[in-house]
Amino acid sequence: MNRYWTLAAAPVPAWPQPDTFELRTGEVPTPAPGQALTRTIYVSLDPYQWGYKRRGVEAKGAPCHARTVSQVVESNIPGLAAGDFVFGTNGWSEYGLMGEGVPRPGYMVPRKLDPAQGKLSHAVGVLGMLGLTAYAGMILQCDPKPGETVVVSAASGGVGQIAGQLAKLKGARVVGIAGKPEKCAFVTDELGFDACVSHLSPTLAADLAAACPAGIDVYFENVGGAVFRAVLPLFNPGARMTICGLIAHYGDAPDANAGAEEKAAAEARGVHVQNLFVGDYVEGHHDAFLADVGPWVAEGKVRYLEDIREGLEALPSAFAEMLKGGNFGKMLVRIGEDPTL
Repeated sequence: MNRYWTLAAAPVPAWPQPDTFELRTGEVPTPAPGQALTRTIYVSLDPYQWGYKRRGVEAKGAPCHARTVSQVVESNIPGLAAGDFVFGTNGWSEYGLMGEGVPRPGYMVPRKLDPAQGKLSHAVGVLGMLGLTAYAGMILQCDPKPGETVVVSAASGGVGQIAGQLAKLKGARVVGIAGKPEKCAFVTDELGFDACVSHLSPTLAADLAAACPAGIDVYFENVGGAVFRAVLPLFNPGARMTICGLIAHYGDAPDANAGAEEKAAAEARGVHVQNLFVGDYVEGHHDAFLADVGPWVAEGKVRYLEDIREGLEALPSAFAEMLKGGNFGKMLVRIGEDPTL
């Protein structure tokens, strides 16, 4: 049998509640020609997934969307055999199909993985779409220069920790914004940021100004709201800003134009603002990203912290905790055996 989590029948609330999700059991699907059956190992939990649920992108009764690392159980796809590992979008489900005619929200073209190139979990993290997101926003959109000041919000999160380290490798001075003291210490002591301030501080604006005496040239936005308002007066002429996420707005009404206020305010100060959608960069940039970042990870020049929870049952609580900033590093749930460990 196949167990999976889906949205419950009740209206989707502003933020996840204990009864928002429902655990169901069904038959393990059978792969048709051109398809493969895969067993889920790692489920990636990311803030954007809440937007999918609130906007009605996900059908109630279907497995909740998520990017996953899985192992092939049965394959009708040439070049893919039982036992192979793949990146895909099984979602919050123990088993899933990949291949021809398997549309689902957020579906991404599956990719065969080579365990010799790194940890399997990295395929939904530093060497996956999260890493490509950081690379696209920081390197391709913002292009930090040596000596410039770069600020990254949610700096200890899955995308933020990579984005800041990429800016450091480009010679920039990097300031993180995180939460609890241990997160700020991790950002400076382990990731090598030059400074980190806490968004929990009642003096956030003054703290950030003190950490950025030469102003801000690049801002990697993951949060919005009060964090953005602390950044706004510090922008230098010619500053660049990428809007990767706006977690402060994820509880707004689904039809709200999240980020419009931040974008307009930044542009009024002459900041070049770009929205970041990683799907725009998969074709044409993915290979270059792996060629650049893969060796940096292998050599320890880019460090990466994961927060891995255990078991299918842990998915709803881990997801809610992640949205509140309770994770420390990239949030993953291991729901199946990883035979490479």
